[in-house]
Amino acid sequence: MTADKKPTIVPLTSPENADDEAPIPIPKPGEFSLDMFKSTRDPSIAGVETLLTALPHHKISEAKDWVRLHPHEEKYWSAELCFVLVPIKGQKRDMLNLINEELAKRYLPSDRIQRFRLALATKPHDVFFLCHVPSQNLDNAWNDTNLRACLQAKTNWTQATSRKGENAEGYQISYARDQDAFPEPNWPKQTLDELILVTFTGRMIDHKDHPGLLRLIGAKQSLS
Repeated sequence: MTADKKPTIVPLTSPENADDEAPIPIPKPGEFSLDMFKSTRDPSIAGVETLLTALPHHKISEAKDWVRLHPHEEKYWSAELCFVLVPIKGQKRDMLNLINEELAKRYLPSDRIQRFRLALATKPHDVFFLCHVPSQNLDNAWNDTNLRACLQAKTNWTQATSRKGENAEGYQISYARDQDAFPEPNWPKQTLDELILVTFTGRMIDHKDHPGLLRLIGAKQSLS
């Protein structure tokens, strides 16, 4: 290279693309800013809903809080279903299982079979659960007031409290003083069948050799 020949300088961005990309702002020496690391993307993926996993399930009174039940009874309240409690080794409380009605009637005494509906419910701020809704013996004060509380909870934040401490039967039904004290439930888009399936996976007695049924009738279980 001769002494008077200037070196060729190649630009980092070609002239035709110079307007396509904005320069990255670089702080001046001695300055610091987090702006260059700031995220501008939505943290959630559009159109994707977080699927619910197994839900708790219990009576409305056991929520010990304000409750709403899904307003669309035809979609998010089940028909009457059959259940049995199955003792589980190492656990103090028996586990509720769904059971096929024909199997239940064939192998179990009638007083072991529970019948009620399941409805999607929530506490304030989308704490979802499956609510046990009475469907039998509705002339009983406990079942009658329980059902009335469930029906009122379709449109109102409702609480059901046992009156046993007052030596009275049934539940006291109360309503939130301000119905807008909590946001409206953001109900999931999963179907009720899907929610029940994921909640009772492994606890659906649908054949005579199911371990849950064998435990109830005292039959030997296969070790294979």
